[in-house]
Parts: sequence; structure tokens; C-alpha cells
Amino acid sequence: MKNQYKHPRRDFLKTVSLATAGIVAGACYSPLSAMTTNGKEQRYRIAVCDWMILKRQKPSAFSLAAEINADGIELDMGGLGSRETFDSKLGDPEIRKEFLETSRKLGVGISSIAMSGFYAQSFAKRPTVDRMVQDTVDTMEAMNVKVAFLPLGVQGDMVKNPELRPQIVKRLRKAGEKAGNIGAVIAVETSFDAKEEKRFLKEVGSPFVKSSFNFANAVENGRDISKELRTLGKEYIAQIHCTNTDGVWLRNDKQIDMPAVKKTLDRMQWKGWLIVERSRDVNMVRNVKANYGDNVAYLKSVFQE
Repeated sequence: MKNQYKHPRRDFLKTVSLATAGIVAGACYSPLSAMTTNGKEQRYRIAVCDWMILKRQKPSAFSLAAEINADGIELDMGGLGSRETFDSKLGDPEIRKEFLETSRKLGVGISSIAMSGFYAQSFAKRPTVDRMVQDTVDTMEAMNVKVAFLPLGVQGDMVKNPELRPQIVKRLRKAGEKAGNIGAVIAVETSFDAKEEKRFLKEVGSPFVKSSFNFANAVENGRDISKELRTLGKEYIAQIHCTNTDGVWLRNDKQIDMPAVKKTLDRMQWKGWLIVERSRDVNMVRNVKANYGDNVAYLKSVFQE
């Protein structure tokens, strides 16, 4: 198959001017380089996953995010299945142009590019992982996004399958090198506790591989979120999936003390994207606007001034 990403930077410059590229909300590693919808810079910005709001790889994800007052979306690379790489539309310059123009027009940024296919597929064993990562990095470069989300998922669970660790470390080093070439970061979600995840990231040894911290993982394993964040440390955290598993909305979730979490992150002087993945009300799990609208509103009430 011919590589669609031969000249990502040239394609990007064709689709959107340098001036526009500089103001695409959130399309950069530091969220403070972009303005929020009320014109103020914020330490924390709130995004939603496009696949969880049922808008995977659709420009209408930006419209829905704007409607529920989110600052950005985590944009997925598409399905994987048994393919050699992701089923992504973003290799097409015209489609990228549409996404970027919609993002700019609505003031809804892109927090990160997600490789959600690895929730179910093996990062350690799939033979074409190198191509998948390169396609993701090329998409990031073409869209001026500086974080890639990589969940290791069930088949990459190194707690249950410790024998996978050497291969995952090896592949993450290569992935980090690719991301580093464009000044970007791979944000990896593991099943480790914070102490072991920090040790794992040190083993990878790349400044371009950091953690995508997930509150749900801590809660599920009876760990204190604030303590885990402090243990991991701000320099190891690229982004945060700031929700629990489905059950109740975040404002009604007694397992997460969100004001305490904010106080912890403030003291750590961390700043970045807080991404809403789940925390849907099980009695209305398919009601996207209600679930994500309330979770976004609650997080903004806690984290944004």
C-alpha cells in the first residue's frame, strides 16, 4: 500500500496558513498557548474522546464538543482490527483541512491523537506496529498536535503478562524517537500503579514517552488518586483521563474527590488536558449530551476559573 503521508508538513502548510496554525485551539503541547472560549488562559482544559461521544473521525465531533462546552476533543486514528494500520481518514489532506478549519471556526481544540485500537490489540505482538506509530506521528505533525494517546489495553497488560514488558519497552523507545522527531510525546496508559509506572517510564528512558494517567485505573484498584499523582510526578504526566468507569456522573461519584485532586495538581504545578472518557449514568448511558455535558460542566466548575 502506498504511504499517504509522504509529505505531511507540506500538506499541512497547503491546508492551513501558518497564522491559522498558531491559533488552532489546543493544537499544541502546552494548553496555555491557546485561548479558551471566554478569552482567558487556563491551566486546565477539558476535552472529550471523539469515539466515546459516537463521533469517531467525524468533523461533527467538534460541533458536539462545542455544544456541550468542551474545550477540545481527543481525536482517534480509527479502527484497527486485522489491518496493517489504522482505518484513518486523516491521511487525506482535504479531510485534514476540513477538520482543522472546523476546529478553528468553533474554537474547539485537539488535545491529542488517540490510538484507541490498542485497547483491544497487542502493541507488543502486532507486526506492523512501527507503521501504525509512524502514521499516527505523521498525522500529529500534519495537524500540529503534540500528544499521542496509547492505551496498552487488555493484551498489553504487563501486570498480568510481565513477559511482554521487554518488547513493549523496546517498541516504546522507537515510538518515542518518532514522536521526538516532531517535538511530540507518546502518552501511554498502563495497568501499573504509579510507583511501578514511574519505574517503567524510566526503563523506557525517553523524554518523549510519558503517562496518560487514568483515574478509573486508580479507583478500580483501590488506590488514592492524589497520592498516585504525587508519586508519578508532574514531569511524567502528559495528559489525564479524568473520569471513572460508567456508573454515575462525576459530580455524584463518591469515589473521586475532585476538589482534592485539583488541589493536588495545583500544588504539583501540573497543567494540561483533562479528558472525559466515561463516567456515564448507567440509566441513560446512550444519552451523549446529558452524560458528557454534565461531566464537562462539573469539571469546569472545579478546575477552571
